[in-house]
Amino acid sequence: MTAKSYIPADRLKPFIKTFLIIGSEHGAENRLLPDTSIVMVFRISGSVTDTVQEGSNNIPACAITGLRKTSRLVCYSQNTANLLVIFKAGGASAFFREPLNELFGKSLPLDDLIRHDQLQQIEEQISEARNDQQRVNIVERFLISILDEQRADLLIDHAIQTIKLAKGDIRIKTLAGNMAISLDPFEKRFRRVAGISAKQFADITRFRNLIDQYSASESLTSIALDSGYFDQAHFIKDFRSFTGQAPQQFFKSAAWW
Repeated sequence: MTAKSYIPADRLKPFIKTFLIIGSEHGAENRLLPDTSIVMVFRISGSVTDTVQEGSNNIPACAITGLRKTSRLVCYSQNTANLLVIFKAGGASAFFREPLNELFGKSLPLDDLIRHDQLQQIEEQISEARNDQQRVNIVERFLISILDEQRADLLIDHAIQTIKLAKGDIRIKTLAGNMAISLDPFEKRFRRVAGISAKQFADITRFRNLIDQYSASESLTSIALDSGYFDQAHFIKDFRSFTGQAPQQFFKSAAWW
């Protein structure tokens, strides 16, 4: 597997984390962990299969993938290449009118959200591009053309940043109260913008923080307690729900993202 990252244009930086070109000459498998980024995919070549608890599916050539609470195995055929648009948490809401929680647990064809003629034009331009930078430029121009900065929800953006600063160790009811909004409307707005409930978002953030903090030289129990899990049983239960594996088994297994 090869991967090369491209920095978004300045106007897109508040909403997009990175553009990523992923290639596989000989075929490969990646286990993708739950994360807080919605991802848009443009296939350059080859094919990709997505395996989750419900079964296996071919990912469309142009697709958008919502957030998940479980890991998934992505299998790349030989000579496969993809251009990924990795949105910042909540960032995709500036480009699409649809409530992003409708994408939860799904990988949908991109023409469910984008006009078919627009998408066809982008696909043709990508196939004719001479290099990856040109492909990224094509997608950037398209995203800028549909960007609606006024659609950003500043309250939810602040809530997302607060959860991230707390590394997921935060009570959502307290967070909503501190922002002078009642819990039900807060949760509805949060799901629409972030694509998942605030509680689930915090749980994933805490889990990803634990993964980032992992060290073979340190006790997993200590890392879990430092990350906000109240006991070992709570930690193992959450870890299994996110990865499908016990912690020790997971950290000895193949690479993950």
